[in-house]
Amino acid sequence: MKKIIVLVSLLTLVAFVSGAMAQGKPAAAKPATTAAPAAPAPAPMKFSGTIAKVDEMGKMIDVKGKVKKEEKTMTFAIDDMAKITKGKAEMKMADLKEGTKVSVEYKKEGDKMIATAVKLSTPKAKPKAKAAPKE
Repeated sequence: MKKIIVLVSLLTLVAFVSGAMAQGKPAAAKPATTAAPAAPAPAPMKFSGTIAKVDEMGKMIDVKGKVKKEEKTMTFAIDDMAKITKGKAEMKMADLKEGTKVSVEYKKEGDKMIATAVKLSTPKAKPKAKAAPKE
């Protein structure tokens, strides 16, 4: 009987000591992974202007616009991932015509500018004429 009391006492003591030790330790830090976290993708740059040239075979467009009050023409590559839209409608490369006003979101890859989105401007609605008041 003495052995059982000593054993129960020892087990109780071990339980209290281990509980106290666990409370005193700070939370274990997560182990570091070997792969570095991916750097966030840079925000796309924007350029607005008028299409000066369309090269459907080379999938390129030249857009003429202003940068800090200076006239500038920039060339953009249009890949299969680029979204071409007019309002909410999806468009195709064939819908890009010279003289169309566009806004281009792009990313730089070396010396090349890759368009990620091309938004064709939609003509603004004409203001409605006021009807003559009825007498």
